[in-house]
Amino acid sequence: MELEEAIRTRRTHKAYAPDPVPRETLDELFELARWAPNHNLTNPWRFRVVGPQALAKLKETAGPEGASKLDRAPTLVVASVVQSGDPVQDEEDFAAASVACYIVLLAAHGRGLAGYWRTPAVLRTPEGRAAVGVGRDEHVLGLLHLGRPRQEKQPPERLPVDDVVTYLP
Repeated sequence: MELEEAIRTRRTHKAYAPDPVPRETLDELFELARWAPNHNLTNPWRFRVVGPQALAKLKETAGPEGASKLDRAPTLVVASVVQSGDPVQDEEDFAAASVACYIVLLAAHGRGLAGYWRTPAVLRTPEGRAAVGVGRDEHVLGLLHLGRPRQEKQPPERLPVDDVVTYLP
């Protein structure tokens, strides 16, 4: 798949086939993510692939309504960014780690997988963070749902480029 095609055709999916993403494929995605640009090569991103025990703890913490949303995809990855305490570095690292997350989603799409990046409330609680081993020095970026898609999705309308770009004199 060509890069521009991948960018234009990647979609958020919420329905997946039951098979988990193989570890080898996940390793490929994370290897690509580590090439995200990051100031001073801080490599601030952290990815945690949620196994059955961690998922059970997370679902228990999320409660019945939140738990059902954790069953959408066969593979879940908690994405976070290490925070240094320096506001400028933390802002730069947040942006870099967000790019790393997008690389995971885009590379997954290039391999025929689907993804969904969401920020469930449970990961903003101390109990939810503990369930997946997120430290105090980390900010959770979200939960990446990955798997084989069960449906085709059409591209949504996008704003025209002129609505989002300004060329300054």
